[in-house]
Amino acid sequence: MPHEQQPQSPDVLDADAVRTWSSLALAALGRAREDIDAINVYPVADADTGTNLYLTAESADRGLADAFPEVTDGTAATSLAEAVRAWAHGALVGARGNSGTILAQLLRGVADVLGDEPAPPAGHGPGGLLARALTRAAEEAYAAVAHPVEGTMLTVADAAARAGEAAGAAAGTAVEVARAAYDGARAALAETPGQLAALGRAGVVDAGGCGLVVVFGALWQALSGQEPAAEPVRGRAVPVPRPPDPCAQEEDGPAYEVIYLLEATEAAVGELRERLDALGDSLVVVGGDGLWNVHVHVDDPGAAVEAGVVAGRPYRIRITHFGDERRRARGERAQRAVVAVVPGEGLAGLCGEAGATTVLVRPGEPPAVAELLDAVRRAHAREVVLLPGGAELRAAAASAAEQARAEGVRVAVIPTRSAVQGLAALAVHDPEGSFDEDVVAMTAAAGATRYGELAVAERQSFTSAGICQAGDVLGLIDGDVAVIGADLAETAEAVLDRMLGSGGELVTLVLGPEVPDTVAERLEAYVQQGHLAVDTVTYRGGRYSAPLLVGVE
Repeated sequence: MPHEQQPQSPDVLDADAVRTWSSLALAALGRAREDIDAINVYPVADADTGTNLYLTAESADRGLADAFPEVTDGTAATSLAEAVRAWAHGALVGARGNSGTILAQLLRGVADVLGDEPAPPAGHGPGGLLARALTRAAEEAYAAVAHPVEGTMLTVADAAARAGEAAGAAAGTAVEVARAAYDGARAALAETPGQLAALGRAGVVDAGGCGLVVVFGALWQALSGQEPAAEPVRGRAVPVPRPPDPCAQEEDGPAYEVIYLLEATEAAVGELRERLDALGDSLVVVGGDGLWNVHVHVDDPGAAVEAGVVAGRPYRIRITHFGDERRRARGERAQRAVVAVVPGEGLAGLCGEAGATTVLVRPGEPPAVAELLDAVRRAHAREVVLLPGGAELRAAAASAAEQARAEGVRVAVIPTRSAVQGLAALAVHDPEGSFDEDVVAMTAAAGATRYGELAVAERQSFTSAGICQAGDVLGLIDGDVAVIGADLAETAEAVLDRMLGSGGELVTLVLGPEVPDTVAERLEAYVQQGHLAVDTVTYRGGRYSAPLLVGVE
C-alpha cells in the first residue's frame, strides 16, 4: 500500500520524496485514467493512454516497494540514488504502450542524474539538481523516439524541463523548480491542439501530455505537501467533444502494436532501431545497461519479434491487434472472448488466429495475477473463458478471474493442464452459443484430451519411471514421467504407444524450435502404421515451447 505522505522541507530531495512522488503519481493517474483514455486520439485512437500510463506507474511503484520491503513508515535509511534507480527500473520492465514507454524513459533520465549524484555538488542546491534531472529526462525521451512529433507528451516534457531549468538557474528550491515544471507542463499541454492536426480535429489536448501533467503535479505535491487544484490541472486537460468515429482516421496505419523487453548490447540495439524503423512506425526504444523496452507499430509482428531475436533475447512479448483496440475505443464490447496462456511463440500465433487473446510465458517464469487480469481486460468482452494451460497457474487464474468479476466481467476458468488441452478447448469454442454451454463443451474437450510432453533431464533424479541422468529424454504423460530414453523420436514413440493404448481419434504434435521436421514425419508415419483410424496434426510451438507436446483426443 502507498505510504502516507510525510512533510517535506522545501529544499529536501531524498528517497522519501521519491517514494511519495511515486505513490501520489500512481493515485492521481488512477483517478484520471478514464478521462485520459477518453481523449486518446494520437498516435492511435485506441483509448488506452491513461490505462497504459497508470499500469506503467503501478509497475514503477511496485519496483520501488520491492526494492525496500522493510520501508513501512518512511523512516528507513535509503539513499536517493537507490530509490530513484529502483523506481526507473520498475517502470522500464512494466512499461505499456507508446505513452508508458516514454514515461519509463523520462524516469530513467531522472535516475541518470539523481542516481549518479545522491548529494548536490558544492554550490548547487537540490533545486538545481532536480532541474538538471528534468532536463536530462526530456533529452533522453526525445532520443528514444525514432521520429519525435511536437504536440505530444515530448513537447510537454520539454516545456516542463525548460521551466524547471529557469527556476533552478534563479537558485530556486526543489519545490520552486517542481512548481515551475508543473506550470510549464500545463501551459504546453494547452497548446498541443494547435501543434498536432489530429488533436485539433478531435478538439482535445494530447492524452500522454495530460498524464504527464498529472505526474508533474504529483512531484510538486510530494515536495510541497500542497495538493494541486483540480481546475488548473483538469480544466483544459479533459475537453471531450469528439468526432463520431475518431478511430476512422487511423484505419490505414499499422495493424499491430508489438512490445517486448530485450536483453542486448547498445550496439545491437542501434541496429535494431534501424530494422524496426523500416518495418513500422511509433518506434520507441528505451532503457540501457543491457536491458531495453521496445515498442513499435507494425503490420508484421513476427518480423518485429524476429528483429529482437537477432539483436538479443526478447521476452515478455506482447502483441495487440489495433482492430480490437479500435472497437474498444468506440465503446464496443464483444460478447465473449477466450484468454489462453501459451508456452511458445508459435502457439501464441496459433491461438491468436483462432481468436484468443494470448499470454506468452517462458519456462520458469509463470505470469502474475496482474498479467492475466490485463489479458482479460484486453479481451474487452462481457464474458471471458480463461485457459491457464498449467496446474501451477490455477491459483493465479482464479485470482485474476475474481478481480475481473468485480469489474463486471463474467469469467470461467477451464482447468487446462497443458497447451494441447487448450487447443482442444479452442477447437470446440462456440462464441454464438450460450456461455454455460460453451464452457461445458470446452471443459469436456479439454478433459477428454490426454497430454504428454518430452523434456530433457537437467540433472540426475528419481522419477516415477526410475532414475534418470542429466541429458536423458523424459516422456511425461498427464504430468508424470512414464518413459526415460536416450533419443527424442524413440521416446516419443513409446509415449504415443502408451497414450493410444486406451484409444483415441486425433493426435496433436507440437514441436519445439530445435526439433527437425523429420521427427514430425517419423511420428506421423508411426501413428498411421499402428493406428489407421487416428488422424495426426502437427504444429510448431516456436521459441520457449517444450521439445515436444503431445495431445490425444
